[in-house]
Amino acid sequence: MKTIRIGTRSSQLALWQANTVSHKLEQLGYTTEIVKIDSIGDVVLDKPLYELGVTGVFTKNLDIALLSDKIDIAVHSFKDVPTKLPNGIVQAAVLKRGDFNDVLILKKDENFFTKETAVIATGSLRRKAQWLYRYPNHTISGLRGNVNTRLQKLEDNNWDGAIFASAGLKRLGLLPQKEDFIKLDWMIPAPAQGAVMVAALEKREELLEICKEINHEETAKCIAIEREFLRVLEGGCTAPIGALATIKDEEIKFKGVLFSPDGTNKIEFSKSVPVNNASDLGEFAAKFILDRGGEKLMRQEIKIEKDILVYSTKTLSQDQTSELSSKIGISMSDFITVRSNRLKPKVVKNTLQNVIFTSQNSVEALLHNFSALELDFKTIYCVGRRTKKLIEKRIGKVAHIENSAEKLAKYLVKNLKEKEITFFCGDKRRDELPDILSKNYIKVNEVECYKTTLTPKKIQEKYNGILFYSPTGIESFLKENKAGSDIVVFCIGETTATEAKKYFKNVKVSKLQTVESVIKSVNQYFEHE
Repeated sequence: MKTIRIGTRSSQLALWQANTVSHKLEQLGYTTEIVKIDSIGDVVLDKPLYELGVTGVFTKNLDIALLSDKIDIAVHSFKDVPTKLPNGIVQAAVLKRGDFNDVLILKKDENFFTKETAVIATGSLRRKAQWLYRYPNHTISGLRGNVNTRLQKLEDNNWDGAIFASAGLKRLGLLPQKEDFIKLDWMIPAPAQGAVMVAALEKREELLEICKEINHEETAKCIAIEREFLRVLEGGCTAPIGALATIKDEEIKFKGVLFSPDGTNKIEFSKSVPVNNASDLGEFAAKFILDRGGEKLMRQEIKIEKDILVYSTKTLSQDQTSELSSKIGISMSDFITVRSNRLKPKVVKNTLQNVIFTSQNSVEALLHNFSALELDFKTIYCVGRRTKKLIEKRIGKVAHIENSAEKLAKYLVKNLKEKEITFFCGDKRRDELPDILSKNYIKVNEVECYKTTLTPKKIQEKYNGILFYSPTGIESFLKENKAGSDIVVFCIGETTATEAKKYFKNVKVSKLQTVESVIKSVNQYFEHE
C-alpha cells in the first residue's frame, strides 16, 4: 500500500498520539506521513468547552479532511469523538488505554484543603461538577488551552490547583513529582478518557484491515460500553457525565455517573458482569439513571457569561449548539416532555391504508409500540422534512409531504380518493388538519399515541432571545414567565410563530422547520450586535 497519511491536530499531545500510531504501523512494515490539521477547539480558547458545543469541536476538520481525501486516517483523543460518527467514517482502531484518572496539580501544597474556600481551575463541566459535589465551598475557574498552556496559566494565576488528565501529562513527560500532585481516583473520568482512536473511511476496506492490526480489543470493548452509556444519555459534554469500564478476571466492572451542572446532585450506577454478557451494559446503565431522574438533572440550566444570551425551550445537541455564534451564550431546558401511550395491536390492525403523521413524536411513539414490519401502511402523508426522513428510515415511503398541517389537509381534500384516513397524533394536537378534513367529508380516525406534559421553569430576565419549537412550548413557557415586549422570539415555523405573535411583539421565523435553521436565524439577528 502507498504511504498512509495520518491526520492530526497540531498540539503536542495530538502529535504524540499520531506519532504513536505512525510508529505502530511502521513496525508492521507500512510507510506513514503526518498531516497537521487544526480544529475549532484549538483556535477558540476564550470560553469553556461546554459553550463551544464540544461534540465535534476537535474532530470536525479532520472528518472533512478524511472525506475530501486529504488524509487516509485520523487520530483522535477518543473522549473528543462524537458518539455518532459522520456518514462514511468508521472507528478503525483503538490503542491500548493509558491512565484514565484525573489529577490535581498543586500550585503550592495541600494546605488549602484546611481552609474554608479555595480556587480550582478546569474547563471541564464534568470535573467542575464532581469537584463541587465533594467540595461545595470551593470556586471553579475556567481553564482552556493545550497542556503546556494550562500548566503555564496555573503558574501565572492565584489558583490553588488545576485538574488535568493524567494520561496527557504522562505522555508529554510533564507529570510533576509525587508531592506536587494528587491522584483523583474518586473522580469518574470522561467516557473513553486515556484512549486513542483511529478513524477511517468505511469504503477503504484494505486500510481498515491494516488498522485492525493495531487495535487493542480489551480497550475497545470497555470504551464501547462507556460511549453507549454517553450516547443513550445524550449528554455530550454539556452534561457532567462520567463513565468507566474495566476488565479483570473475565469480568467487566462498570460505573457511570450523572451530575447536575452545579454539582449539587448526582445519580450513579455500578455493576459487574461477565465479559460475554456485557453487550447492553452501557445502555442499561443509562436507562437506569434516566429512570431515576436523570432527564430532570440534565435539564438544569448551565450558567454562561456572555453579552448576548438566548434561552432554548428544548435541550439541543452539541452539534446544534456548536453552530451558534461564539459571541452568543445559550442556556436550555425542556419545557415539554413526551411519553408514548401503550397501544394495543388492534390499533394497527384496524388502521386504514391512509395514515398521517404531523410530528416525529407520533412516529417515535408508534415505533415504541410496534416493529416496522407491523406498520405496513399503503399510503403515508406527513408534515415536515425531519418527520419524512424518520418515516422513510424506519417505516416506509412517504407519498406526500407539506410544511404545515393546514397545507397537508388542503392537499388531501383535493387529492385523497378514499374518504377516510387515520391520524396518529398527541393529546395536544392542533385542530387545523382534522377540522379541514371533516368539513370536506373526510372521516378522520384519530389515534392518540403520545401525551405531552408541560414542564415549565422560571427563567431569569437576562435573556435577549427565546427559542420556541412548538405552540405547546410557548404554552409551557408562559405558565412561569411573562411575555416580554423587549425580548426577541425565534420560532421553528409559521405555526409556532402564529402562536408566539399573540404574546410577543418581535417574532422571527426560521426559513426551514429545523433546529439548525432556528439557530441560523439567531446568528443573523445578532450578527451586528
